[in-house]
Parts: sequence; C-alpha cells; structure tokens
Amino acid sequence: MDVKNAGLVFCDPAAYADETRFYEACAIIRREDPVHRVEAEGFNPFWAITKHEDLLNIERDNVGWLAAPRPALGPESQDAVRKDIPIRTLVQMDPPDHAQYRKIGAEWFRPGKLRELEPRVGDLARRWVDRMADLDGECDFVRDVAMHFPLYVIMSILGLPEEDYPRMLQLTQEMFGSSDPELGRDDQSDVMTVLVDFFNYFRGVTTSRRSDPTGDLASAIANAQIDGAPIGDLEAIGYYVIVATAGHDTTSATIAGGLHALVQFPEQLERLRSDPSLVPSAVEEMIRWVSPVKQFMRTAAIDHDIRGVRIAAGDSVLLSFPAANRDKDVFDLPETFDAGRDPNRHLAFGFGGHFCLGAQLARLEAKALFSELIPRLESVELAGPPSYMETLFVGGPKHLPIRFELS
Repeated sequence: MDVKNAGLVFCDPAAYADETRFYEACAIIRREDPVHRVEAEGFNPFWAITKHEDLLNIERDNVGWLAAPRPALGPESQDAVRKDIPIRTLVQMDPPDHAQYRKIGAEWFRPGKLRELEPRVGDLARRWVDRMADLDGECDFVRDVAMHFPLYVIMSILGLPEEDYPRMLQLTQEMFGSSDPELGRDDQSDVMTVLVDFFNYFRGVTTSRRSDPTGDLASAIANAQIDGAPIGDLEAIGYYVIVATAGHDTTSATIAGGLHALVQFPEQLERLRSDPSLVPSAVEEMIRWVSPVKQFMRTAAIDHDIRGVRIAAGDSVLLSFPAANRDKDVFDLPETFDAGRDPNRHLAFGFGGHFCLGAQLARLEAKALFSELIPRLESVELAGPPSYMETLFVGGPKHLPIRFELS
C-alpha cells in the first residue's frame, strides 16, 4: 500500500471495519507522511494528522483551530448541507459559545455527582451480567449486552422513560451507522431524517421539563440560561442529542471492543482474573485500543506549520484518534493489548476545551461492567467471526458472537 492509497482509508467506511487494513495504512502515513494531504473523490480535501504530538498540539489550541464549520469528516454533499441543519451540538461549537454551553451539563459529570451514580451503575452492571448468564452460554455480546448497559445508564441520567430506550437505541444506530448497510436506513444519505426524528422526540422532552422540571439532566438542559436568557429550543435539542447518542454508543463500543481484545489476548484476561486491581488500567487500555471516536475535523483560523508542512487558513485537518493512539513514539508495543499499561497517554477522549464531557462516566461504566464480569467469567471464546461497524465517525464492534461460562 502506497501513501496515497493509505490516506484514502479515512474516507472509506469499510476500512474502519477492517482493522488490519486500517492500522496498516495509519502506520504507513505516520512513518512516511504524518501530515498527509488527502484528496478523495466525493470529499472536500483535508490534511490527515496521525502523530500523537501533532494531534495534541491542535487540540490544545481552540482559537487557532476551529470546530466550525466542518466538525467531522463526511462526504462533500454533507458539507454542503451542514449549514442548513439548524441544530448545533457541543462538537460544532467554538469559543465563547462552547464553554458557556458546556457548563450546562458539566455538573452532572463531576466526580461528586458520579459518586452518587455509582450504586445505580453497579446495579445495572449486575443486571446485564445476570442477563448474560441467562443466555445459555452463547450470545452476541454487542447486541445482547454492550449496546444496552450504557444506554440504560445515560437514559436514567437524562430521566427518560424506559419504554423510550429502544427508540433511542435505534436512532443512535441509524445516525452513527448511516454508512453501514446493516445499520443505516435504506436511504444511506438520509441522516437529516434521523435528526428530524431526534428533534421531534426531544422537542416534547423540552416542553415537558419546562412546565414540570423533574431534577434530572433533561430538566437542567431545558431550563438552562445562556447570557441570562433561556437556552434556545434548537440548542437544547442539540444538547440532548449529543448526550443521548455519544453518551452510550462510544461506551458500548469500548465495552464490546474491550472484551474482544481479552479474547484475542487471553493472557491479559488471566492477568485480570489474578489481579482485579488492574481493571481500571485495563479499561484505559480498552479505550485506547478501540478509540470509538474515529476523528474530528478542525479548520485552521490562521496559517500553521506542522512538521514543515504549511496549513493555510481555511484548510481542514482530520484528527485521527486511532492513528495517534498507536503511535510508537508514545506507546511501547502499541499493537499489543496491555491490561496494565502505564502510563497510557491515549487521546481517545480528545484533549483541551473539547475533552469529552462524559469521559469519567464512560470510565465508571466500563469499570463497573468488567468488575462484575471478570470474576464470574470462567471461560470465553469466539463462537463465530466478529464484525465491526462501517463508519467514518463513531464505531466499534457491531457483532461479537461468544461462547462462555459464567459462575
């Protein structure tokens, strides 16, 4: 694979479903052209950033590098219509708006608030491991466990009724899986329709919480104020959408990809069985290993120089988190899953102003699930070929058939 063809993987949803091909391409670009110009049919040009140091420096500078108007890579057609989509989320905002809107939900993800959630998260983890135990020693870990546990956590924080959880799951799969023939709608380009469905659902939530606040995160969003004025309906809906979708899909990808890694590296599973105190570091390694958010885009507000390459104001760069998280300059044996990796300077949650708002919740959930599962998992092996989501933005395993014994 030459450098030019390696760069095309960032525009190919199928490449993210083929980890061997994807990481081989990333290694070539990091080694031969770490600030690589990508010109792919159907996409506006961009520079692919693949080195950990460069990605970190860009993420630190949210004045010189802007999230708007192109926060994530998509086809040229999506870039053209993005300005017509009225809903804005945190990932699309720049200073000063970003910091103001981030404060609305920040309190719900602080350590003190998360400590209050620990019993609920622990109960849900036991519930889903018990559910797994009822499946007669064989299941699709993604569809039967990993997709549901984080969804129940984030929906309970928002305060949404349990009967609505399946709808949220379906809409999230259709949005993040829009490039995957199995997960998207029949019209693969109809992301707008999914957003309209989200809009209609959360408009009702906003109306309800404004008339009758219930002390949950949805009420905090609906009744928030920006510069002394009530938050706009579209901004509130954008907030719900990012919390409800990213708040569970990325964590489910980490949990499923983490178990797959333990199947691939059985000595690490034995290590965890022998020393449960390693679960927190194993979770960090799962997050690095899966890197469920594949990329964000930034637009240069001014001219920049990266490794001698001039990036002109107005140019776009793609921040490849999976590529940076396998950088040999930062990680020893990056292609090996190491449950005790220390230090682990992964960038899967981003960095700087856009550091993932729910990072600590994701860690709490994954630690709770594996703390419950590992002591009871007497054996596990693949019961069929796993498959990964075809995506350009967020994804992980979509099927993980396993055969197991639980105590």
